[in-house]
Amino acid sequence: MCRICGFTFEKKDEIEKIKRMSDSLRRGGPDDEGLFVDKNLCLCSRRLSIIDLSMKAHQPMLSEDKNYVITYNGEIYNFKEIREELKKQNFEFFSESDTEVILKSYILWGEESFKKFNGMFAFAIFDRKKSLLYLVRDTMGIKPLYYSIRNGRIIFSSEIRGFKSYDDKWEEDERWRIYFLIFGFIPSPFTTLKDVFLLKEGHFLRYDLKTKEIEIRKYYDYNFSCKIKREEEAKDGVKEYLSNAVRRHLISDAPIGVFLSGGIDSTLIAILSSKFKGKIKTLSITFKEREYDETLYQKIVSKSIGSEHHSYEVKKDDFYKNLEDIMDAMDQPTFDGVNTYFISKYAKEIGLKSVLSGLGGDEIFGGYPSFKRIEYLMFSRELLNTLIFEKIDDDRLKRFTYFNIKNPIAYYLMLRSVFTLKEISIILDADIREINNFLKDLYWEKGIKDLGRKNFVSYLEMFYMKNQLLKDSDFMSMWNSVEIRVPFLDKELLDYAFSIDERIRFKKEKYLLKKGFDKLLPAEIIERKKQGFSFPMKEWLKEIEFPINQSVLNRKAVSVFIKKQREGKLHWTKNWSLFIVSLKKF
Repeated sequence: MCRICGFTFEKKDEIEKIKRMSDSLRRGGPDDEGLFVDKNLCLCSRRLSIIDLSMKAHQPMLSEDKNYVITYNGEIYNFKEIREELKKQNFEFFSESDTEVILKSYILWGEESFKKFNGMFAFAIFDRKKSLLYLVRDTMGIKPLYYSIRNGRIIFSSEIRGFKSYDDKWEEDERWRIYFLIFGFIPSPFTTLKDVFLLKEGHFLRYDLKTKEIEIRKYYDYNFSCKIKREEEAKDGVKEYLSNAVRRHLISDAPIGVFLSGGIDSTLIAILSSKFKGKIKTLSITFKEREYDETLYQKIVSKSIGSEHHSYEVKKDDFYKNLEDIMDAMDQPTFDGVNTYFISKYAKEIGLKSVLSGLGGDEIFGGYPSFKRIEYLMFSRELLNTLIFEKIDDDRLKRFTYFNIKNPIAYYLMLRSVFTLKEISIILDADIREINNFLKDLYWEKGIKDLGRKNFVSYLEMFYMKNQLLKDSDFMSMWNSVEIRVPFLDKELLDYAFSIDERIRFKKEKYLLKKGFDKLLPAEIIERKKQGFSFPMKEWLKEIEFPINQSVLNRKAVSVFIKKQREGKLHWTKNWSLFIVSLKKF
């Protein structure tokens, strides 16, 4: 696991910028630093050693003939199988790393190699023979990779902070505050910086260093085929594929553990990890606030598997003591991520470098309330006059105004938006028509409207997962020099899950997980009411005070929102979002 960055250049005095970029990414790669400089290309790696801890796995890594160079962030869970394939083709290896496997896969199979990898990854390969630079991102977008084309030159980085180090006067994208106040994050491919984009998952970018031509192509895609229509087959298949996924995700030469919230997803990961690895370390967060605390369930699971369990109580004082560091860790604006910050911080304190998480289980197997609400929403859209909701003071009902938008994003915003368009226009003193136009810039896959209703919700929730949960998990964990692995997003498991008829996959909440693992899961976990991994932010933020940045925010409007939140009439995400917009510089 690493942080990577690089750029092309014309003058030698530009090379010193790579060192500035590297320094800005050091929290995500404290174990080693590597630089590669060619005639007009710089590549950099900051390493967090997980697989092959020796210097043989140093990056950027060059092939023996020096014609190919790679800088890589991530984990390839099937690298040993691919390594054996390569050996049969007479390839020899000088390290035990997955980095070398990626490099030699490219040498043999070229662009076709990318679809072979099952893992989380973002890497750059320089093909000296063809003068080509490739940027490649994993199939679900677990690891980020940002890029920009400036005057024919390419700059890339694992984090947006890398671009600010390249040029501290880099212009911001004027849309970012609007996007953030709508979604609570910046939707892909956009960022807070002008002309800096997130490479789409399952895609690669090919840059020709001679002609400066750029091409972005899809190399892999998932599809909802719904070909598995027998419930027993689906149940057994999910059990087999998830078990194999967890086994793969435990490959590590560094200390590894499991985040245990006490819900079904993290419990399954912990139980299976214990089955394959023996005694494991589990860690949990607890609260004094009973509404949010899951200690009872965490103890049930840790006791049942005999794990070395570590529990940390997070108090309001801890939040405020670490607030400055939380804001520094926030590479891109998000109203979430505080939970991941603390759990990653504690993972580092007990010596873990890699931790398995249950992230993805809700999106893939129907854990959110949205899977039940979609029928109601689709029915409501046909009947309601949305204009009446502008005048209603209920925070949740105002979301119905998003049904005026005539594309699939309307359903997502109805389920998960932060502010309405009218509220944003007042907060930012912006034209509501301009805000509407920004929404039109968002990309939606063709064929989304043709999905069944439950698969449609799954697609929307994966939009949330990719743009919020995965981004937050990456920059909050890597800030603490910890890698988060997500077995529910294993490539083989996803291919299988998406082939199950939606009437089976979403029959009930987490139906296939509960049925497939009914003999492993404690009854208390199966029967408990769903509870998200959330913090008592509602209570903690009532006392937060911040100077309102009047250069970007309407002071009068923001003051009204602050007052309402303190009176308990407003969801905490609104004030937290305004706090971030007002104080954080991206």
